[in-house]
Order: sequence, then structure tokens, then C-alpha cells
Amino acid sequence: MRQDLWVLHLDMDAFFASVEQRDNPRLRGRPVVVGGPPRSRGVVSTCSYEARAFGVRSAMPSREAHRLCPTAIFIPPNMQKYGAISRQIRAIMARYTDKIEPLSVDEAFLDVTGQDAIRVGRAIKQAIQDELHLTASVGVAYCKFLAKMASDWEKPNGFTVFTPERAQEILPGLTLRKLWGVGPATEAHLNKHGLQSCGDLLQADPDWLRKVLGRRGDELRLLAQGIDHRPVVTSHESKSIGTERTFQIDQGDPSVLRRLLGEYAEELAQDLAKQEMLCRTVTIKIKWNVFQSGGPKGGDFLAITRSQTLAQPTKDPAQIARAALDLLAKVEWEGRKVRLLGLSVGNFVHRGDQFQSYLSV
Repeated sequence: MRQDLWVLHLDMDAFFASVEQRDNPRLRGRPVVVGGPPRSRGVVSTCSYEARAFGVRSAMPSREAHRLCPTAIFIPPNMQKYGAISRQIRAIMARYTDKIEPLSVDEAFLDVTGQDAIRVGRAIKQAIQDELHLTASVGVAYCKFLAKMASDWEKPNGFTVFTPERAQEILPGLTLRKLWGVGPATEAHLNKHGLQSCGDLLQADPDWLRKVLGRRGDELRLLAQGIDHRPVVTSHESKSIGTERTFQIDQGDPSVLRRLLGEYAEELAQDLAKQEMLCRTVTIKIKWNVFQSGGPKGGDFLAITRSQTLAQPTKDPAQIARAALDLLAKVEWEGRKVRLLGLSVGNFVHRGDQFQSYLSV
């Protein structure tokens, strides 16, 4: 692993809701939900921290959000406005480095190797506050995994630095869900074998761990040690391939959706093999009708995406499907039906590009 690498992870705080509160003073300090109307089949895209205090969270059904927080103010998303502000944030980041890997409209990795990473992180955070009147949480670390975890450490408006020394102090006590690529299904599988924390993972016999998890056993051990070899991949390198299906009749059977994701994974794995590539990131896309049945024809839809970056690049359909199913398991269904389901893979590595370096310690 490179000893000189320094990475920032910048994550805007409750981005859509914060923009709405900024632009409308009457919303400040009040619970705001951006998403479908409260009595619709819509879902929460994001919500303010005032709403989160009541248990409201992203991807929750709007009806459930309204039940938890009857005083919440529901606002339809304005993606054009959020996209314009996202470009302003990207322009601020570009003043300090051209090595930027966007993950979504409101978060990105930045490679600031060779600079004073703490100074740069604070300068970007302050510029966003001064110029856009929004807050961001920033994590600073020597690898992507820890930088992303650091940005979430003291949200909102946080700034956390994980040095190698601090990482070794905190990692053993962390739950396994904190490890990149560990979703509900993988965590349950590990718990079944008596592994609850990163410390448990490190104390487990490596050979036994490979029998339980296969190659992922080695990958997770590296993360539990704070070792992550993935570079920051700039936007012109970060492409994706994907497939999706729009249903003629909205689909509400989770088993059908799981089966489709498995088929999608097989299809994308074949594409990766043909192009001699491996992927780092798996993304699912789901679209719902914002309104109840009988709403406007061709109606208003809310699409959400959920992504997982793998500990190691792959073209294995089983690994791609497992990541997709972990992501699907995190989505709150509550009887809602899906209009569109998609799966994509990205952040590619060509098979000839020193792939083995990801496993070197």
C-alpha cells in the first residue's frame, strides 16, 4: 500500500433538504422531507436532520415518514436545481485537485497526495459554507475506505482525520457492517459464525475464514486492518455498463426482483469478460410512482440509486449479484411496487493493470 497517499471524502449534509432550507428561510429548523407526498406511494429521497430525529430516513415510504413525523413539510425533489449546485461544489473541489472521483451528486473522493490534506479539507469545507451556504462533512485518511468512514464519524458538519495510528485504535471495536461491501446478508452470515466485530475478524484463523467466505475472507481482513489499495478514479476513467427493465405492470414481488438482479449480474459479468475488465462498484436503480394508483398517467416518478464499492475488483457474477442483493435488502418496501429495476457496474480495472497489487500488503 502506498505510504504517501492522502484521500478526502466529502459528503454534503442532507443535501436536497439543506438546499431547500437554505432557499426558503421558513423551512430552517423545521423537519423537511424531500420526496413523494405524505399520503402517496412515494418514498423519501432525503430529509433534514430535524426530521431524522423522529426516525425518518432515506428510501422510507412517505406514508411512514408522515406517521413518524406528522409536522414534517414534504417537498418534491428539484433535480435540476440540485444538479446545478452539485456542479458548483465540484468546481470548488477542482481548485485544489483534478483527481476527483464523484460518487453521486453530493459526495466524492479527492486524491490530495503531496498537499497538506487537513488544510485542503478545511479549505474546501469552508468555501462551500461561505459561497454556497451549505455544510459538508469531510473525512481525511490514507485510504478510501477510512476516508469515507471518517466523513460519517461526526455528521453533520463534521471533520475527522484517521491517521494510521488512530485507525489501529478504533478498527478492532467496529461492527462488521462498517467494512466496505458488508451488507445485511453478509453481516448475518458472519454473525452466524460468531464474528461480530473487526477484532473478531482479525483473530479468526485466515484459512478458516477463506472456507467460510472464500476470497472475500482475505479482502475483509485487509479492510479490518485499515488496508485498502484502491486509487481515486477520476471522472473520465469512471464509466459504467448496465441493464434495466421497465415493467408494464408495477412489480411488488421481492423474489422476482431478486431473480432479475441475478440475471442482470450474469449478463453484466459476460460483458466484463468480453471487454477483459473487472468492476469495483455495483449500483442498483429503482423507480417508483410518486403518486398512488390512479395518479397522472405517465406520472411523476422518483428514482433512487444505491451503490456499493467492492473491496476488490471482480467480474464474478456471484459477487456482483451478492452486492446487488445486499443493496436491495436495505430498501424499505412497505408494500410499494416497482416500475423500473436496473443494475450497473463501474469503476473498471483492465485485467492487465497490475490487478495483483490489490492483494499485496
